[in-house]
Amino acid sequence: MRISARADYAVRAVLELAVRQGNGPVKAEEIAAVQDIPHKFLEGILGDLRRAGVVDSRRGGGGGYRLARDAASITVADVIRAVDGPIVSVRGERPTGLAYTGTARPLLPLWIALRANVRRVLEGVTVADLAADALPEPVRALAAEPAAWENP
Repeated sequence: MRISARADYAVRAVLELAVRQGNGPVKAEEIAAVQDIPHKFLEGILGDLRRAGVVDSRRGGGGGYRLARDAASITVADVIRAVDGPIVSVRGERPTGLAYTGTARPLLPLWIALRANVRRVLEGVTVADLAADALPEPVRALAAEPAAWENP
């Protein structure tokens, strides 16, 4: 599984907005500079996040971006879906839309199980969790496993 640059940048941008919440709108240029994200690329990402209802924008001198709702109600899955679409796909399709026959039949439940586990993690972590550096215990436990840090 791969996390796209768009998804990584989107989560970082939303996290930056969360930690600055209450200080007024944040300009895209500031987010780009602090998070080392190409500004033009970030503008497109912020547009996707705005259309998905994750962030709000305000034009003008005092304008910028802010979270559209409380950070505790925005999951990492929400952010990734806003910029990349479905979290897990196989050949560009959702696993539930696939059909296998013959010896490949066991693949469908495997892909469904993979999707369920990825969703469990990403839907279980909110932007508020990240902003507080307080990942939920099940996620901390997974990350604490030594094998999680090894590349086979």
